[in-house]
Amino acid sequence: MLRSYKSQNNHFALLDATELAETTPVVWFDLFNPTQTETRIVEQHLGIEIPTRDEMQEIELSDRLYQEDGAEFMTMTAATELDGDNPVKVPVTFILKGATLVTVRHADPKPFHLYAARMQRPNGVACESGELAMLGLLEAMIDRTADALERIGNEVDGISREVFRKNTSSVTKKTRDLQSLIEQIGQKGDFLSVIRESLVSVGRLVAYHTALDGIGVRRAIKESRQRVKLIQRDAASLGDHALFLSNKINFLLDATLGLINLEQNQIIKIFSVAAVVFLPPTLVASIYGMNFDVMPELKLGFGYPMALFMMVLSAYLPFLYFKRRGWL
Repeated sequence: MLRSYKSQNNHFALLDATELAETTPVVWFDLFNPTQTETRIVEQHLGIEIPTRDEMQEIELSDRLYQEDGAEFMTMTAATELDGDNPVKVPVTFILKGATLVTVRHADPKPFHLYAARMQRPNGVACESGELAMLGLLEAMIDRTADALERIGNEVDGISREVFRKNTSSVTKKTRDLQSLIEQIGQKGDFLSVIRESLVSVGRLVAYHTALDGIGVRRAIKESRQRVKLIQRDAASLGDHALFLSNKINFLLDATLGLINLEQNQIIKIFSVAAVVFLPPTLVASIYGMNFDVMPELKLGFGYPMALFMMVLSAYLPFLYFKRRGWL
């Protein structure tokens, strides 16, 4: 799908095929899962070669940030589906040539819809160049990431309360609850790793774009410089916050595993104490269960009650000793 926008009265206007054929100045070409025909239209219009989907997925920095045919090619890793618990990493390419921006994407991040709708409003923010459009898209993506980080932070706080709450239920049920919390912790850790990778990618893209201004390839206007600095600051601060949440996730994972080990050790301790407590009664019963002809206690009238008393006493004394030592 190809959407083309022009700048009209300080807001975006969607171009139709006729206006595009008349070489109307285009501010933004948005290629979403483009066909070969749509890709060829943009290539002929700007005299560039659009990278393929496989080329966009390359991880080498030289394949993501480069200049060619007088245009800047910048590919970043965007995070989509941030409303759910399983975000997806997708490559998004920004191409700047002159005052025109080309975006190439094979997924549909929500910030693209929000930004395009906002810029088409009559009282929208003025945007007269492709560079400002790209910075606006990056700002929308960062805002979206900030909202996701805020939600994840609240969910991590909830997990923390679950891990360290006082629980009077049975050991088995508590262990089962902690195991489910480990799954949630791992899910949040994966979520944060996707967000951190996206923020690092944004920082690299903006740094590369700024470096080109320093060597005189592009003359940046004051507004774009200020917005670039703001994007860099926001990306860095969100990256620090994501790192903090990642460290908290690691702490919660270690704490949860430690609590599970404590619960399992408690179970083993119960079995060990039970074995020690019932060992003396078992010894007494074994003695009086032997088949010797001469066993004086067997002829006593109180022999049976005496044996029972000895069993109870031999079980109670170890239990009392463990209790006083604080082992129970």
